[in-house]
Amino acid sequence: MTTPHADLATPHVAVDAGVLDRNLRAMAVGAASRGLALRPHAKTHKCVEIARRQVELGATGLTVATVAEAEVFAAAGLTDLFIAYPVWPSPSRVARLRALTERATVRVGVDSAESAAALSRAIPGLEVLIEVDSGHHRSGVAPAAVGELATTPGLRVAGVFTFPGHAYGPGRQRDAATEEAAALAAAAAALPAGIVVSGGSTPTAALTTAGPLTEMRPGVYVFGDAQQLELGACGWDDIALTVASTVVSRSADRIILDAGSKILGADRQSWATGNGRVLGHPDARITALSEHHATVVLPPGAPLPPLGTVLRVVPNHVCATVNLADTLHVVTDGEVVDHWRVAARGANT
Repeated sequence: MTTPHADLATPHVAVDAGVLDRNLRAMAVGAASRGLALRPHAKTHKCVEIARRQVELGATGLTVATVAEAEVFAAAGLTDLFIAYPVWPSPSRVARLRALTERATVRVGVDSAESAAALSRAIPGLEVLIEVDSGHHRSGVAPAAVGELATTPGLRVAGVFTFPGHAYGPGRQRDAATEEAAALAAAAAALPAGIVVSGGSTPTAALTTAGPLTEMRPGVYVFGDAQQLELGACGWDDIALTVASTVVSRSADRIILDAGSKILGADRQSWATGNGRVLGHPDARITALSEHHATVVLPPGAPLPPLGTVLRVVPNHVCATVNLADTLHVVTDGEVVDHWRVAARGANT
């Protein structure tokens, strides 16, 4: 039995099932048409139901951020996993990784000789991808260092990967994609043919092509968010996840919603025009967030929604919003048709 969406208490996280499936299909078709394997990053949705649908549509496996996320998805039968992180093999993590490799195909990231050597000693046969810094300057080695790192005794190098995170800024996408391709090409040249060359992100997805890349790992595309709207990586019609929230107060020039940072998340890039956007009100801006309040300013002269009106807020960074939610309420044509547990919520270790 379905429930009218309007009957759910606010604030809550809602997913438009039709938009979600359209987004999943579009990325799957786009990757396949360019000869790229799709290994989407599940840290965005943290949800078994969505991961299964991605695999049904042709994803070769999942990317995850942590061993704990890998454990959640492996337990659900999703057993081709890449931990795209420079994993340090502490004793407790080694024990968990060993157990994980017994029920799943697992690869992990490395970006130092120390972690590579420690992993090869602790878990012989574990395959790794060497992380390359392609311009984001977070983790990863210079492309020129890949050849030497790959000679670490006992290391099984399956390929190289990067994250073009410097694409997260207006007008940066094309340069970031170009730098990513160049860095990966240089890194791959130091290794045997046939390796995995993995990259990509939602902002650069439309610019990612095969050669040197063999695989792309976007994540946010499943839902879209306010960052992607402002970067031009998605449109309003691509927004699948919103936070339903009620107008609880208003004054002459602003309204207050009952959704604050504890459900929306507090991420805001320096270039963002607000703390989120409001679906159906493209010119509105969320000018302030507190724990349980969002302050929304509309353009001068625009009518303010009445008290009790339910609005749909588009979070700035949807990954953070999902990690604050226990449940995604799945909506079709105004009816709540399912409730999906955020199975990997808080899986940060």
